[in-house]
Amino acid sequence: MTESEAISLFKCLADKSRLQILKSLAVEDMYVERLAERLGLTAPTISFHLKKLWDAGAVTSYKNQYYMMYSLNKEIFGISILEILQQESDEAQEQAQRDAEYRQKVIDAFFEYGKLKAIPTQLKKERIVLEVIAEAFEFDRMYSEREVNIIIADFHDDFCTIRRDMVSERLLDRNGMEYWRMK
Repeated sequence: MTESEAISLFKCLADKSRLQILKSLAVEDMYVERLAERLGLTAPTISFHLKKLWDAGAVTSYKNQYYMMYSLNKEIFGISILEILQQESDEAQEQAQRDAEYRQKVIDAFFEYGKLKAIPTQLKKERIVLEVIAEAFEFDRMYSEREVNIIIADFHDDFCTIRRDMVSERLLDRNGMEYWRMK
């Protein structure tokens, strides 16, 4: 189910009359006049709601003698909400682009000629800055505390704060006096 199909379905389900129609169709297939009689609504009102439900894929129809019978589309209701939420958004690329632009904006604001001008106070911005600094460390290599301090000092003079924050953000880990970059 695509994101737009899910939105259409959720909008349909937000109406009490449509929900009552679906509950009735869950019991048995029905035609318009039978639904109208059962729910105490007019046939045109039922037809209007069935059209919305049809467009959302919630109901199907078939011909039975003189009547157009409507039935619940059980397949569409077999999908869990979690499955819908875990699908990639139609706007995933746009969101990723906005994230990349924001990241670059933070980097441009806090770095000048490869040096960190100031440590950001906002955690979100500090995380981005720390990730940039972490790129100076190799994976699968052990560093002494002195080596870590020298590398961080290339970015900012307050290497103690940055080293501590990199460990707390799980960008670096340590074992006694040795440090390594986390994956």
